[in-house]
Amino acid sequence: MSIMAQQWQHITGHRLDLALLLPAIALALIGYVMITSASMDVVAVKFNDPFYQSKRQLLFMVLGVVSLTVCLMIPVDVWHKQSPWLLLLAVLLLIAVLIPGLGRSVNGSTRWIPIGPLSLQPSEFAKLAVVTFMAGYLVRRQDEVRTQFSGFLKSLVVLGLFIVLFLLEPDFGTVVVMMAAVLGMFFLGGMRKLHIGAVVVAAGALGTMTIFAAEYRVKRLMTYLDPWGDPFGSGYQLTQAQIAFGRGGWFGEGLGQSMQKLFYLPEAHTDFVYSVLAEEWGALGALVVVALYGLLIVRGLKVGQKAEALGHQYSAYLAYGLVLLIATQAMINIGVNLGLLPTKGLTLPFVSYGGSSMLACAASLGILLRISLENTVALTQPYPPSVDQLQASTRQDNGTQDAEHWFEDELDHTQGMPNDR
Repeated sequence: MSIMAQQWQHITGHRLDLALLLPAIALALIGYVMITSASMDVVAVKFNDPFYQSKRQLLFMVLGVVSLTVCLMIPVDVWHKQSPWLLLLAVLLLIAVLIPGLGRSVNGSTRWIPIGPLSLQPSEFAKLAVVTFMAGYLVRRQDEVRTQFSGFLKSLVVLGLFIVLFLLEPDFGTVVVMMAAVLGMFFLGGMRKLHIGAVVVAAGALGTMTIFAAEYRVKRLMTYLDPWGDPFGSGYQLTQAQIAFGRGGWFGEGLGQSMQKLFYLPEAHTDFVYSVLAEEWGALGALVVVALYGLLIVRGLKVGQKAEALGHQYSAYLAYGLVLLIATQAMINIGVNLGLLPTKGLTLPFVSYGGSSMLACAASLGILLRISLENTVALTQPYPPSVDQLQASTRQDNGTQDAEHWFEDELDHTQGMPNDR
């Protein structure tokens, strides 16, 4: 029997974590409905097909199912062992996207590599590569991370390289998401609060310098502070998003009844699909989406906690990192749509239009489901007898050498746990 067949048999023999899977499916279905609604009028004019974006998103969702299934079949040990190679591949892709003639620029940013009729956005997968590597780093350097600041400083060799590559695209939003997830992993890994505070202050200072180093970022910041100061210029996107929320009220205008999607709100099916959702479904519909993210995030963190309790340190840190990537990106996107944050150009996980985003989110979900599955298997395996039970047994039969040897073997095995997956 092949390895893949064995893994498939292993998966089908256990129930998947529906508390993780169902919220993600609900978000993806809501996203598909809203992408169809938000894009129909625009693409009908642009491509002479009102379902052009809808068909492509359906293809992305099918590819996402494939991505999820493949990642679900891969043991967590494999991600641990192959994480350095994934990191190297991510670096090569981020370099490739910067090569003139190879990378494709949209709205001033070079973030995509054309692959036939589709495009690959390496930064979406680079975030996953960084998280898989940093989870292993935390396992290897756990004591140093918890006691010395050098435990974090050494990780900057990797993080600094990715920050530079992201900023060259430029993609400041991905830098924020990646660093938030990594800092969260270090915090949950036991990094001292004083050290975390120092890193946050330093990151804030560097982030401020990065913002003021580019004129377009300063302009975005000024627009965020007063979008109505120039509602038909730099503040156009934010003001149109706020109008959408205002029109939606509590219960919305009804599915398909958005006015802002009719050539008023730019990127209505990608970065600002949440605004169209709020206009058509109202504040209650928008809160339902937030609640679904809450369920997904809380469950993902519990999966990480359970893995940590079982002694699967790598699985725990990997789960924390993946959940924090989804949580941070969702919070930023929703914050931008509400006008609480400057525009960042980040998609809403599982909801916004985009192939790379869907594939990366599906892969993250597949890995989380795999970690949950391995937790379940570890919990259902028969436990060895307790030390007290074994000692009582040996006292009843001191002459049984086999029992003593078996006790020693089992005790050694128990002391050798928890193992690291």
